[in-house]
Amino acid sequence: MEGSSEKVKIMWNERYARTEFAYGKEPNDFLKGQIAEKGSGKVLCLAEGQGRNAVYLAGLGYEVTATDLSSVGLERTKELAKERDVAVATLQIDLGEYQIGSEAWDGIVCIFGHFPPSVRAHVLSQLHGSLKSGGFLLMEVYSTDQLDYGTGGPKETSMLYTLNELKTILGPSWDFKVLQQTEREINEGEYHNGNSSVIQVYARKK
Repeated sequence: MEGSSEKVKIMWNERYARTEFAYGKEPNDFLKGQIAEKGSGKVLCLAEGQGRNAVYLAGLGYEVTATDLSSVGLERTKELAKERDVAVATLQIDLGEYQIGSEAWDGIVCIFGHFPPSVRAHVLSQLHGSLKSGGFLLMEVYSTDQLDYGTGGPKETSMLYTLNELKTILGPSWDFKVLQQTEREINEGEYHNGNSSVIQVYARKK
């Protein structure tokens, strides 16, 4: 999760500096369920935090770059990668200004990447063009209904997603394997715990 202000960066640096990994060391369940086999290619993990998903993908054989606003989070990514004996490249960026690239990636992953609306639109609008033909997009994010659950994620509606918004911004040029809002139990460290309302996307660029 990210934002563009210095205040937000400080908050994430403080959270990620604590001894325990804020969201645990294990990958997101949806990611693990969709991508479980050995693979290859360049994968970009957006707002990756402390690297649990990037390290998992690197362990499957992907060439992974983890991005985040927090320098501390990326240091913890390196720590976890060393512990698991894998290589992960790190890139400290503000996603509100970042250009993802043209047909630069074989896969893009965004797990609980929550941003202000202008940043979200900037990121989502680039995803299709940034993937190579046949490349995959995998996302799991909290829906606006998550405010009723109180089990993780931002406390502001503007930082949450709707299924219609994702459908509209992503557009029709995808082969969607999964595109749904669902309710599921999440247990990821201190901050994601309990029954939750999420939106899940797994798609290939046509």
